[in-house]
Amino acid sequence: MLRRGDEAPLFTLPGTGRRAYSLADERGHVVVLAFYPGDDTPVCTMQLSSYTADLERFTGLGARLFGISPQDVASHERFAAKHDLGVTLLADVDKEVGRTYGILGPLGFYRRSVFVIDAAGIVRLAHRSLVGATYLSSSEIERAIRDAVAP
Repeated sequence: MLRRGDEAPLFTLPGTGRRAYSLADERGHVVVLAFYPGDDTPVCTMQLSSYTADLERFTGLGARLFGISPQDVASHERFAAKHDLGVTLLADVDKEVGRTYGILGPLGFYRRSVFVIDAAGIVRLAHRSLVGATYLSSSEIERAIRDAVAP
């Protein structure tokens, strides 16, 4: 299971806004990966809407935020447009990235999880929600970003 201090596994996934996103291309920036179970579900919509509302808090610290779920890009595009989401959404349709990051539950469903990865590619926060109705607040993510950029 991926933990704080581990090197973040690299991946490339298709996503909203362009063809593919690679974690390797984000080196030099703090990256927040917000794994969520599904597009257009009540808690996921609240979570990603909250992160969109606070996106400037993250980007102001130099962080990049990505939402990741198993739905395809077309689903992500509809979801983002419907709720005016500013978060880039990545499609992990085969759940390989979810498996690599250790966020799959016993039945193979995504567990709501957040990872903050520093500019050198080291995991600075690894949070997996045990209850699907809760998610990490923007304030908690901001604290982790600040820790990741601290000298």
